[in-house]
Amino acid sequence: MSRSTRFRTILVAGLALALILPAAASATHSWGNYHWGRTANPFTLKLGDNVSSAWDSYLATTSVDWSVSTVLDTTIVAGGTTARKCRATTGRVEVCNASYGNNGWLGLASISVSGSHITKAYVKLNDTYFKTAAYNTPAWRNLVMCQEVGHTFGLGHTDETFGNANGGTCMDYTSDPDGPLSNEHPNDHDYEQLAMIYAHLDSTTTVGAAAPSGPGGGNGAAEAASSGWGRLVATTNGGRGGVYLLDLGNGDQVVTHVFWAR
Repeated sequence: MSRSTRFRTILVAGLALALILPAAASATHSWGNYHWGRTANPFTLKLGDNVSSAWDSYLATTSVDWSVSTVLDTTIVAGGTTARKCRATTGRVEVCNASYGNNGWLGLASISVSGSHITKAYVKLNDTYFKTAAYNTPAWRNLVMCQEVGHTFGLGHTDETFGNANGGTCMDYTSDPDGPLSNEHPNDHDYEQLAMIYAHLDSTTTVGAAAPSGPGGGNGAAEAASSGWGRLVATTNGGRGGVYLLDLGNGDQVVTHVFWAR
Protein backbone atom coordinates (compact mmCIF):
# COMPACT_ATOMS: atom_id res chain seq x y z
CA MET A 1 0.00 0.00 0.00
CA SER A 2 1.39 3.41 -0.96
CA ARG A 3 1.94 6.16 1.59
CA SER A 4 -0.87 8.27 0.06
CA THR A 5 -3.27 5.32 0.15
CA ARG A 6 -2.45 4.61 3.79
CA PHE A 7 -3.00 8.29 4.63
CA ARG A 8 -6.42 8.32 2.95
CA THR A 9 -7.38 5.12 4.80
CA ILE A 10 -6.36 6.58 8.16
CA LEU A 11 -8.14 9.85 7.40
CA VAL A 12 -11.40 8.09 6.49
CA ALA A 13 -11.19 5.91 9.61
CA GLY A 14 -10.53 8.96 11.78
CA LEU A 15 -13.50 10.85 10.35
CA ALA A 16 -15.75 7.84 10.90
CA LEU A 17 -14.59 7.57 14.52
CA ALA A 18 -15.19 11.29 15.07
CA LEU A 19 -18.75 10.88 13.86
CA ILE A 20 -19.36 7.91 16.15
CA LEU A 21 -17.79 9.12 19.40
CA PRO A 22 -19.94 12.23 20.13
CA ALA A 23 -23.15 10.19 19.90
CA ALA A 24 -21.74 7.55 22.23
CA ALA A 25 -20.43 10.10 24.72
CA SER A 26 -23.71 12.00 24.87
CA ALA A 27 -25.52 8.82 25.91
CA THR A 28 -23.53 8.37 29.13
CA HIS A 29 -25.64 10.35 31.56
CA SER A 30 -26.72 7.99 34.30
CA TRP A 31 -27.41 9.36 37.79
CA GLY A 32 -24.67 7.51 39.65
CA ASN A 33 -25.58 3.82 39.70
CA TYR A 34 -29.14 4.32 40.95
CA HIS A 35 -31.76 2.07 39.39
CA TRP A 36 -34.93 0.18 40.23
CA GLY A 37 -34.41 -3.44 41.22
CA ARG A 38 -36.27 -5.84 38.93
CA THR A 39 -35.98 -9.43 37.76
CA ALA A 40 -37.07 -8.94 34.13
CA ASN A 41 -37.22 -6.36 31.34
CA PRO A 42 -39.27 -4.50 30.37
CA PHE A 43 -40.74 -3.59 33.74
CA THR A 44 -43.68 -1.29 34.43
CA LEU A 45 -43.34 1.64 36.82
CA LYS A 46 -46.43 3.37 38.19
CA LEU A 47 -46.65 7.17 38.12
CA GLY A 48 -49.03 8.40 40.81
CA ASP A 49 -51.18 11.26 39.48
CA ASN A 50 -51.31 13.96 42.15
CA VAL A 51 -51.35 16.80 39.60
CA SER A 52 -54.07 19.28 38.69
CA SER A 53 -55.85 19.42 35.34
CA ALA A 54 -53.31 22.04 34.21
CA TRP A 55 -50.63 19.31 34.35
CA ASP A 56 -52.55 16.18 33.34
CA SER A 57 -51.72 16.37 29.63
CA TYR A 58 -48.01 16.90 30.38
CA LEU A 59 -47.91 13.90 32.69
CA ALA A 60 -49.62 11.86 29.98
CA THR A 61 -47.11 13.02 27.36
CA THR A 62 -44.17 12.20 29.64
CA SER A 63 -45.56 8.74 30.39
CA VAL A 64 -45.96 7.96 26.67
CA ASP A 65 -42.54 9.42 25.83
CA TRP A 66 -40.60 7.38 28.39
CA SER A 67 -42.52 4.21 27.59
CA VAL A 68 -40.83 4.19 24.16
CA SER A 69 -37.86 2.70 26.06
CA THR A 70 -37.22 -0.98 25.42
CA VAL A 71 -36.53 -1.67 29.11
CA LEU A 72 -39.34 0.11 30.95
CA ASP A 73 -42.95 1.17 30.60
CA THR A 74 -44.84 3.67 32.72
CA THR A 75 -48.50 3.70 33.63
CA ILE A 76 -50.44 6.53 35.30
CA VAL A 77 -52.40 5.53 38.40
CA ALA A 78 -54.37 7.36 41.07
CA GLY A 79 -52.14 9.41 43.34
CA GLY A 80 -51.11 8.05 46.70
CA THR A 81 -50.35 11.32 48.49
CA THR A 82 -51.46 14.95 48.68
CA ALA A 83 -49.96 17.44 46.28
CA ARG A 84 -48.78 19.74 49.07
CA LYS A 85 -46.96 17.07 51.13
CA CYS A 86 -46.03 14.90 48.11
CA ARG A 87 -44.67 11.97 50.07
CA ALA A 88 -43.19 9.00 48.27
CA THR A 89 -44.98 5.66 48.06
CA THR A 90 -42.87 2.51 48.14
CA GLY A 91 -42.42 0.84 44.75
CA ARG A 92 -43.59 3.75 42.56
CA VAL A 93 -43.21 7.43 41.64
CA GLU A 94 -45.59 10.10 42.95
CA VAL A 95 -45.91 13.20 40.73
CA CYS A 96 -47.23 16.39 42.36
CA ASN A 97 -47.78 20.07 41.67
CA ALA A 98 -48.56 22.92 44.04
CA SER A 99 -47.49 26.48 44.78
CA TYR A 100 -44.47 25.51 46.86
CA GLY A 101 -43.28 29.09 47.22
CA ASN A 102 -40.88 31.65 45.81
CA ASN A 103 -37.89 29.47 46.68
CA GLY A 104 -35.97 29.48 43.40
CA TRP A 105 -36.76 26.01 42.06
CA LEU A 106 -39.06 24.99 39.23
CA GLY A 107 -39.08 21.30 39.97
CA LEU A 108 -37.30 18.54 41.83
CA ALA A 109 -37.02 14.77 41.80
CA SER A 110 -36.28 12.83 44.97
CA ILE A 111 -35.43 9.13 45.15
CA SER A 112 -35.17 6.89 48.19
CA VAL A 113 -32.45 4.31 47.71
CA SER A 114 -31.29 1.21 49.52
CA GLY A 115 -27.73 0.62 48.37
CA SER A 116 -28.01 1.42 44.67
CA HIS A 117 -31.66 0.35 44.31
CA ILE A 118 -34.40 2.97 44.06
CA THR A 119 -37.25 1.98 46.37
CA LYS A 120 -39.58 4.95 45.88
CA ALA A 121 -39.57 8.43 44.38
CA TYR A 122 -41.50 11.65 43.99
CA VAL A 123 -41.54 14.65 41.63
CA LYS A 124 -42.59 18.17 42.61
CA LEU A 125 -43.54 20.92 40.12
CA ASN A 126 -43.63 24.43 41.58
CA ASP A 127 -46.70 26.36 40.42
CA THR A 128 -45.41 29.53 42.06
CA TYR A 129 -43.25 29.85 38.92
CA PHE A 130 -45.38 27.97 36.41
CA LYS A 131 -48.19 30.47 36.96
CA THR A 132 -45.93 33.30 35.74
CA ALA A 133 -45.68 34.37 32.10
CA ALA A 134 -42.04 33.30 31.87
CA TYR A 135 -42.75 29.63 32.63
CA ASN A 136 -46.44 29.11 31.93
CA THR A 137 -45.80 27.64 28.47
CA PRO A 138 -46.20 24.12 27.05
CA ALA A 139 -42.47 23.96 26.33
CA TRP A 140 -41.39 24.71 29.90
CA ARG A 141 -44.01 22.38 31.38
CA ASN A 142 -43.00 19.53 29.05
CA LEU A 143 -39.29 20.05 29.76
CA VAL A 144 -39.51 20.07 33.55
CA MET A 145 -42.07 17.25 33.80
CA CYS A 146 -40.08 15.06 31.41
CA GLN A 147 -36.74 15.76 33.09
CA GLU A 148 -37.87 15.24 36.69
CA VAL A 149 -39.63 11.97 35.88
CA GLY A 150 -36.53 10.90 33.93
CA HIS A 151 -34.42 11.40 37.05
CA THR A 152 -36.60 8.91 38.94
CA PHE A 153 -35.45 6.18 36.52
CA GLY A 154 -31.76 6.86 37.30
CA LEU A 155 -30.99 9.34 34.53
CA GLY A 156 -28.79 12.41 34.99
CA HIS A 157 -28.33 15.43 32.74
CA THR A 158 -26.71 15.45 29.31
CA ASP A 159 -25.66 19.10 29.80
CA GLU A 160 -25.94 21.45 32.80
CA THR A 161 -25.31 24.88 31.26
CA PHE A 162 -28.46 26.80 30.34
CA GLY A 163 -26.69 28.90 27.70
CA ASN A 164 -25.41 26.01 25.58
CA ALA A 165 -27.13 25.00 22.36
CA ASN A 166 -30.08 22.66 22.90
CA GLY A 167 -29.26 18.97 22.78
CA GLY A 168 -32.72 17.89 21.68
CA THR A 169 -33.51 16.08 24.95
CA CYS A 170 -35.44 16.97 28.09
CA MET A 171 -32.42 15.82 30.13
CA ASP A 172 -30.55 18.93 28.91
CA TYR A 173 -30.72 22.26 30.75
CA THR A 174 -31.81 25.13 28.51
CA SER A 175 -33.11 28.70 28.55
CA ASP A 176 -35.26 28.02 25.47
CA PRO A 177 -36.93 24.61 25.76
CA ASP A 178 -38.81 24.75 22.46
CA GLY A 179 -35.56 25.42 20.63
CA PRO A 180 -34.47 24.73 18.09
CA LEU A 181 -33.75 21.94 18.95
CA SER A 182 -36.76 21.14 21.15
CA ASN A 183 -35.82 19.95 24.65
CA GLU A 184 -39.36 18.87 25.52
CA HIS A 185 -39.02 15.10 25.07
CA PRO A 186 -36.47 12.28 25.44
CA ASN A 187 -34.22 11.41 22.53
CA ASP A 188 -32.51 8.24 21.30
CA HIS A 189 -29.53 8.75 23.62
CA ASP A 190 -31.83 8.77 26.64
CA TYR A 191 -33.31 5.44 25.58
CA GLU A 192 -29.79 4.09 24.98
CA GLN A 193 -28.75 5.18 28.47
CA LEU A 194 -31.78 3.49 30.02
CA ALA A 195 -30.88 0.29 28.18
CA MET A 196 -27.37 0.54 29.64
CA ILE A 197 -28.62 1.21 33.18
CA TYR A 198 -31.03 -1.73 33.05
CA ALA A 199 -28.87 -4.13 31.02
CA HIS A 200 -28.40 -6.37 34.05
CA LEU A 201 -31.16 -8.09 36.02
CA ASP A 202 -31.48 -8.18 39.81
CA SER A 203 -32.37 -11.08 42.06
CA THR A 204 -35.15 -9.06 43.73
CA THR A 205 -37.48 -6.25 42.73
CA THR A 206 -38.20 -2.86 44.27
CA VAL A 207 -40.90 -2.02 41.69
CA GLY A 208 -44.30 -2.13 43.35
CA ALA A 209 -42.69 -3.80 46.35
CA ALA A 210 -44.04 -3.69 49.88
CA ALA A 211 -42.33 -1.33 52.32
CA PRO A 212 -39.18 -2.95 53.76
CA SER A 213 -38.39 -2.89 57.46
CA GLY A 214 -35.73 -0.54 58.80
CA PRO A 215 -35.10 3.19 58.44
CA GLY A 216 -35.63 3.19 54.69
CA GLY A 217 -39.07 1.63 54.86
CA GLY A 218 -42.56 2.91 55.49
CA ASN A 219 -42.82 6.66 56.05
CA GLY A 220 -39.41 6.96 57.73
CA ALA A 221 -37.60 8.21 54.65
CA ALA A 222 -40.44 10.53 53.70
CA GLU A 223 -40.55 12.03 57.17
CA ALA A 224 -36.78 12.53 57.16
CA ALA A 225 -36.83 14.04 53.67
CA SER A 226 -39.58 16.48 54.62
CA SER A 227 -37.21 18.12 57.12
CA GLY A 228 -34.70 19.07 54.41
CA TRP A 229 -32.73 17.83 51.42
CA GLY A 230 -29.61 16.97 53.37
CA ARG A 231 -26.09 17.98 52.35
CA LEU A 232 -25.09 19.34 48.96
CA VAL A 233 -23.11 16.75 46.99
CA ALA A 234 -23.09 18.21 43.46
CA THR A 235 -23.54 21.62 41.83
CA THR A 236 -24.97 22.55 38.44
CA ASN A 237 -25.24 25.62 36.21
CA GLY A 238 -22.44 27.79 37.51
CA GLY A 239 -22.28 26.48 41.06
CA ARG A 240 -25.92 26.35 42.11
CA GLY A 241 -26.90 23.46 44.33
CA GLY A 242 -28.06 20.59 42.15
CA VAL A 243 -27.97 17.30 44.06
CA TYR A 244 -28.54 16.81 47.79
CA LEU A 245 -28.13 13.67 49.89
CA LEU A 246 -29.86 12.76 53.14
CA ASP A 247 -28.22 9.76 54.83
CA LEU A 248 -30.65 7.66 56.86
CA GLY A 249 -28.11 5.03 57.90
CA ASN A 250 -27.87 1.31 57.13
CA GLY A 251 -27.30 2.03 53.44
CA ASP A 252 -30.58 3.97 53.07
CA GLN A 253 -30.49 7.45 51.56
CA VAL A 254 -32.72 10.08 50.01
CA VAL A 255 -31.16 11.82 46.98
CA THR A 256 -32.73 14.93 45.44
CA HIS A 257 -32.14 16.63 42.07
CA VAL A 258 -33.19 20.32 41.97
CA PHE A 259 -34.09 22.22 38.78
CA TRP A 260 -33.54 25.91 39.50
CA ALA A 261 -35.28 28.78 37.74
CA ARG A 262 -33.08 30.96 35.53
